[in-house]
Amino acid sequence: MPSYQYKAVDKTGQPARGGLDATNEIDLELRLRRMGLDLITFQQVDRRASMLAGGGKVTRKDLINFCFDMEQMNRSGIPLIDGLRDLRDSLDNPRFREVLTSMTEDMEGGKVMSQCMTTHPEVFDGVFVSLIKAAEQTGQVAEVFQSLADSLKWQDELAAQTKRLLIYPSMVLVVVIGVVTFLLMYLVPQVVGLLKTMGVALPIQTKVLIFLSNIVVSYWYIVFGTPVITAVILGIALRRSARLQYFWDHLKLRMPLTGPILQKIIMARFANFFALMYQSGITVLDALKTSEEIVGNRVIADGLMRAGQQVGAGESLTETFRNLGMFPPLVIRMLRVGENTGALDVSLRNVNYFYTRDVRESVDKALALLEPTMTMGLGVTLALIMWSTLSPVYDILGKLNF
Repeated sequence: MPSYQYKAVDKTGQPARGGLDATNEIDLELRLRRMGLDLITFQQVDRRASMLAGGGKVTRKDLINFCFDMEQMNRSGIPLIDGLRDLRDSLDNPRFREVLTSMTEDMEGGKVMSQCMTTHPEVFDGVFVSLIKAAEQTGQVAEVFQSLADSLKWQDELAAQTKRLLIYPSMVLVVVIGVVTFLLMYLVPQVVGLLKTMGVALPIQTKVLIFLSNIVVSYWYIVFGTPVITAVILGIALRRSARLQYFWDHLKLRMPLTGPILQKIIMARFANFFALMYQSGITVLDALKTSEEIVGNRVIADGLMRAGQQVGAGESLTETFRNLGMFPPLVIRMLRVGENTGALDVSLRNVNYFYTRDVRESVDKALALLEPTMTMGLGVTLALIMWSTLSPVYDILGKLNF
């Protein structure tokens, strides 16, 4: 379907701009009219430009509000299509409003909501669509929307915890690089000029510092350009090489401090979505298959693929997860209880709670360890530079007779 960039006005005469998919110009005008807009001018553009013109992307916060509103309206007995219309008219995000407009028209044409969502994969991922499809089959639409809202809120909290772990060391690293660069490019050359005029013998640490300073001053474009070029080359290689992607994902899980935390985050995400899919009526094999796409790590996705093969061959889910070696014994015992009692979704939610609490504690411990370590590293680096720079000056002052 073609995409158009339009200029329009609303009922109060205020101008509005955006992008919208439509069959032709008449369809574009009709869709805008349903949104309460009168078309002025338009031009056909590619889909990516239309998305950018339409207000960027749909955020997780938009999806949380969407799930909450749909759950409340469904519980109140409002039909889904009427709920979509009401929600569309109250949205501030132009892009999401256009998506809901398209979904409303598709539902008016006879499609169900899950089918409408599949045409917007940039907004509704495979897990979202699969859960809504299962809800339509089982009649648990309100419950699934509530679970999706809770899951998206949990993802927000998890993202916030991850940012907490990364933001402080990133800031300290930037400060260290900035301070060291300033000292090597400005302070050290000034002191070197003074030492040369005095003709004093330089200690080894000062010679090393002068050597590094000369490299940074003379070849700064290589010093600062090499990491950037290396990062670009690695990024291109990662996108093109499946083997390199697998190695990188394996390396991330084996990093000393962040690796165990990352693995716990992935396991918590897997348990949360697996429980949500199982509770919604999706089979274990289909849930495992879908989970391969949501864990975001090829090593763990490969393990889940092997788990699906073992379950398909008749192995129990508990023994399969034990063979993967990704879960601690406590989690395996919880899964066994859930499998034996038929309450696997409850056990999986306990697994999610177990890992979420563990992640929170691990992040707090990591931050408590990182802050003094990074501060000490910054202090030691500055102390070495100052010692290498000023020790000859102190030697000269010690030899002076006043």
